[in-house]
Amino acid sequence: MNETKNMLTVVDGETLMDMKLPPTKFCVETLLPQGISIFGGAPKIGKSWMVLDLCVRIAKGEAIWNLSTQKGTTLYLCLEDPLNRIQQRLCMLTDEVPENAYFATAAGTLADGLCEQIRNFVSEHPDTVLVAVDTFQIVRANTTDTSYANDYDDVRKIKQLADELEISILLVHHLRKQGDGDPLNKISGTTGISGAMDAIFVLDKSKRNADTATLVCTGRDIEYREMEMKLSKENCVWTLVSDSLENPQLILPDEMVALTQFMKAQKSFSGTNSEFTELFNSYYGKRLSAKSLKQMMNRWRYSLEEQSVQFTSHRSNGQRLLDISYSSDRDESAVSDVKILNGKSCVPSVPCAPVSEREALSTGITESTRQQNKTAKFGDRRQM
Repeated sequence: MNETKNMLTVVDGETLMDMKLPPTKFCVETLLPQGISIFGGAPKIGKSWMVLDLCVRIAKGEAIWNLSTQKGTTLYLCLEDPLNRIQQRLCMLTDEVPENAYFATAAGTLADGLCEQIRNFVSEHPDTVLVAVDTFQIVRANTTDTSYANDYDDVRKIKQLADELEISILLVHHLRKQGDGDPLNKISGTTGISGAMDAIFVLDKSKRNADTATLVCTGRDIEYREMEMKLSKENCVWTLVSDSLENPQLILPDEMVALTQFMKAQKSFSGTNSEFTELFNSYYGKRLSAKSLKQMMNRWRYSLEEQSVQFTSHRSNGQRLLDISYSSDRDESAVSDVKILNGKSCVPSVPCAPVSEREALSTGITESTRQQNKTAKFGDRRQM
């Protein structure tokens, strides 16, 4: 029995590559992922204003900085402010605060029930998507141990909670007093804090009295970006001036655009990876290996599904088999959702490809390709 308890749960690489795992969820599209994140900034720079606005907008389901949000309950632990200050700030930020935006001015520490308090709140509000803790230092254990191990352990507890509850937890934190050329190195504490984070945000001003700042963003599931922000003197809202990612949508590779068009014409296929690759190559006009094509399909699985292409993989009699199909149920709505952005044809929240490439790939299948497809018995071949 002890041997079973001590055994690792493992999965082989081939099986892992073919597993249909859920994509990373985001509170703010391409910016704030599910998991644990840290938001650093100097005192009185405007961090709390930004976090407060973020919580309200997510609760409403409103876009922020041209990025869509996942609507849901939010909890803001504003542990440095009394309720009357939060009320005053809300009155400046907005004229409507939804019922699913919650606030608390006191909470336990990591050593004194904080995780259980958050767990209980989410149990009562199962649609919770974001919990913001302002500040992280207040909820940490009261200890003089400032080692890497202690920093990492504190963050790890909250990370495990975020993963367990499948929510985003944002920790507001201060920066070091000493300067550093890299804003990400300014986060107070050892690298045990930043190293355990899923995403890191640093609000950095070049001058204390400036009304502009740079929001530096990086993480495991987000692209590095620098967002130039401006703080309004009238309502204290941070607005976006510019974004280093001009178009945060990912670009669907040419091969996957071609695959979508190919399956739109062919509807379905069942057979080996090699057979499918040979047929696709005849249509695409380029030579891809079965391995490289399958790797790309696995990587862009969810984008392909948005384009109505579904596939599953399995092994039989020592062969890797593929079942792939195109469903026209979403075809009309998908076409109606296409927008032109910077000369590219894009479906919102879905990778896109240049218009010229899509036109070149939508001309149909040659007669020789049809003969090959007929030989392979497209659509009605099933492996036992």
